Amino acid sequence: MKNKINTIISDSIKNLNFPSVNIIIEKPKNKDNGDVSTNVAFLLAKELKSNPLDIANKLQTELIKSNLFKAVDVAKPGFINFRLNNASLIDNVINIIKQDSNYGKNNSGNNRKVLVEFVSANPTGPLTVGHGRGAILGDTISNILHWNGYKVDREYYYNNAGRQMRVLGESLKARYFELSGNKISFPDDGYEGDYLIDIAKNLFDNYNDTLIHSSDKEIFKNKAEEHIFKQIKNTLNKIGLIFDNYFNENSLYENKNIYDVINKLKEKNLIYEKDNATWFNATAIGMQSDRVLIKNTGEPTYRLPDIAYHATKFERGYDLCVDIFGADHMDAYPDVLAAVNQLGYNDKNIKVLIHQFVSIINNGDVVKMSTRKGNFITLDQLIDDVGVDVVRYFFIMRSMNSHLNFDLDIAKEKSENNPIYYIQYAYARISTILDKNESIDCNKSDLTLINEEKEIQLIYSLIEFEDLIIKLSNNLEPQLLANYLFELAGKFHKYYASTRIISDDIELTKSRMQLIKAIKIVINNGLDILGISHPESM
Repeated sequence: MKNKINTIISDSIKNLNFPSVNIIIEKPKNKDNGDVSTNVAFLLAKELKSNPLDIANKLQTELIKSNLFKAVDVAKPGFINFRLNNASLIDNVINIIKQDSNYGKNNSGNNRKVLVEFVSANPTGPLTVGHGRGAILGDTISNILHWNGYKVDREYYYNNAGRQMRVLGESLKARYFELSGNKISFPDDGYEGDYLIDIAKNLFDNYNDTLIHSSDKEIFKNKAEEHIFKQIKNTLNKIGLIFDNYFNENSLYENKNIYDVINKLKEKNLIYEKDNATWFNATAIGMQSDRVLIKNTGEPTYRLPDIAYHATKFERGYDLCVDIFGADHMDAYPDVLAAVNQLGYNDKNIKVLIHQFVSIINNGDVVKMSTRKGNFITLDQLIDDVGVDVVRYFFIMRSMNSHLNFDLDIAKEKSENNPIYYIQYAYARISTILDKNESIDCNKSDLTLINEEKEIQLIYSLIEFEDLIIKLSNNLEPQLLANYLFELAGKFHKYYASTRIISDDIELTKSRMQLIKAIKIVINNGLDILGISHPESM
């Protein structure tokens, strides 16, 4: 709807030979002022050096010609308020039913190629609830971009080498030796989780104690990686997430990508040697401090492969790259973007989204967690405890910029306190009504009969869905969709409680069945984007 109004305003501006400006359409805070409002007259006033009230009055004479509006009012000092024609609202109900599962999809992305990188956990242990938040954010944002006409690939970036993996291998070796009766010292900062004991038992069941004498120095690291990565993929699959690519950091060393980065930055005089280490001269391009890219031991810091990795994204033909990181990446990514920009790639085409940490609340208390100590709740455990749909919704219902408290007590409730249950119950309730009355032919219903204020407000909400999907492609804030569905479900539940949808008036019944069918379609499509099921009965 906002796109239609935008076009009408834009055409009116052209008809008056006014300069083009960025048109903003909003809902007035006071409903008495109208259905939607624009401040375009103020923007034109700056360009034309004229009074915004005069400009608004001139625009009004053009805008009122559209049959989309029942009224176009000018309010001091220059706002333009619109009241929509009920007939145009009814057309939208018909349009929603006609488009069905395609309602909300658009081509604003113009088939541009997007790479969304998320999760990207090294295979040192099971996915935790923290990884879960990034996983669901990444998957939902991928869905949003797809609905906006982008060609989307999901990618998981990982590293199976380095100190963390060595310590993992040593930790598994210690557990295996314990089972073999040949106890060895557990490594400092080793991984203490029970999952390694389970892997060690699996190895002992398959190999007995023969691995004690193996000449393969990396056998325990490799076995740990094999088991853990299989578990990670199973967890992701359980939550409905399938990646298009798994990108191994080691390929950046094998293909000499990291050395290409050093050479290209060196050509720009952005590399220097100090204390036997290789430094990125970041202060020369306005950054606060220089950064070590290769330590004096000869081992690269994590920034160097990250820079090389992002360069490969553009080399592979992606127009836009979306990175979804945990809060622990906050300090590193600006340096990576700065270096990528110096390599000749536009860092404006990289969107970095940082999500805050997750706390699990059980019986009102925060569950203390430590990945290294093995005191954590795995994503698998959370899924088994409350279900996939609840996990997906709870991880998406708050802004990623906010710390998330995942309350297990609320998550297990079957009531309106549990938002996803509340939404799914609205969908199931509509499905039941439509199924029980499927013999009623609604195709020739008179939708002008749905004219009560609560029905008009429901239609307004349905119309907002299209605009919201476009908005989400720009701000990538999926919690807005989660909140929208919750509010729509609430409006339907109130409507159901106060209105007889099926009545003796057959024509009114038909029109109201069409209205709730449109509501069902919008809830269906919104839940599809969130990757959440929509049961027909509950």
